[in-house]
Amino acid sequence: MRRFFDAELETLRSHLILMGETAIQQVRDALKALVEANIGLADRVIANDDKLDELEIKIDNEGVRFMNLRAPIASDLRLVIVGMKAGHDLERVGDEATSIAKRAIKLCAEPPLKPYIDIPHMASIALEMLRDALDCMLHGDEAKAIAVCKRDLEVDNLNRQLYRELTSFMVEKPETISRAIELMFISKSLERIADHATNIAEETIYLVKGKDVRHSDEVKKTPPPA
Repeated sequence: MRRFFDAELETLRSHLILMGETAIQQVRDALKALVEANIGLADRVIANDDKLDELEIKIDNEGVRFMNLRAPIASDLRLVIVGMKAGHDLERVGDEATSIAKRAIKLCAEPPLKPYIDIPHMASIALEMLRDALDCMLHGDEAKAIAVCKRDLEVDNLNRQLYRELTSFMVEKPETISRAIELMFISKSLERIADHATNIAEETIYLVKGKDVRHSDEVKKTPPPA
């Protein structure tokens, strides 16, 4: 199988790597802005979102150009399509980072509702999934891709757990409602970032095997405990 190391696809590959690193840093900065109540950093995250938009457009243009010039065979065509889909997922990760940064600015105006432990933990898992998903896509590592897919449930469970805790806060202390809702949205953004990592991993399996494994037993997650 041809991979992203081919000279003809070097520009697309380098832009995917840059986009992945930029998206990961955007999420990290957004979380740091939240934890440290750093409005200036949150503003920079929001301002930098355009960089990811521009990279997505470049990746799409490079993919279309390659298809037009090379009339690729099926395996090469899958390679380019997967790269373009990954660019879309990374752009959405950037959107979630921007959403977190905007909510961090709102939360900076009030005392923290609770110590920031669960949300940074969720972010750490989601970003590790994203980095692994990008790595397995660039190297065609099917086993690693399956592992990423199965780990998505870990973030889903943490999201549900935090929702339950925040709901209790709102019931017991109505004055916390606005802060709890903002934290719920941040938690949901992290859950979506893990979903985008899973998307990239699933596309990697399609790239390697030529088989769509979405919703299949091959990557089905273990059900949550009763």
